[in-house]
Amino acid sequence: MAAELVDENLLEVFGQVKLMVFDADGVLTSGRLVYGAEGETLKEFHSHDGLGLVMARIVGIDRAVLTGRNSEIVARRCRELRFDSIKLGRFDKVAALNEILTETGHDPKETLYMGDDLIDLPAMYEVGLPVAVPAAPPEVRRHCRYVTSVAGGVGAVREVTDLVLRSAGLYGLALQRLVDKTWHPTQQELSADGKHPGTEDQTS
Repeated sequence: MAAELVDENLLEVFGQVKLMVFDADGVLTSGRLVYGAEGETLKEFHSHDGLGLVMARIVGIDRAVLTGRNSEIVARRCRELRFDSIKLGRFDKVAALNEILTETGHDPKETLYMGDDLIDLPAMYEVGLPVAVPAAPPEVRRHCRYVTSVAGGVGAVREVTDLVLRSAGLYGLALQRLVDKTWHPTQQELSADGKHPGTEDQTS
């Protein structure tokens, strides 16, 4: 378990997180960009990451995406998961991060930012808990308080959401709420495939 490899001081920092901000390509996805004749056509997300993000939401941890690329695929996935803020096509990541903090009402010290490349560094300098994936450049990994053991797009986000929930003592509550029908998505929300959902949510 990742938590067993983290020292107590860092676990305390994970337990104070109230907002998680994620880059998209290389974090929520593997980072591969698939193009067709009409432009970007595919991105691959992992269901384990999705469930971790749902578990964070149902215990009150806010989530945001902040990416330098415009992608309706990313926007759709984040709407399905009911992200609290979605920032696309933003290379000015510090300015966009400040917008997210204003919208969600959170302090930078209680914010986790997870990225994979140099463009993420300015925003990482602003938060209490910068996190990287293994493929991030050395300059990024050196600055981060935590580097995941799992690659981006295949469970790295789940590793981090689990750490946040376990460190805050919220993991058990998240499991309870997962089996409580009050917190389940509606059938309409679950049938979003092939559509363009607005605020849809899926459990994975």
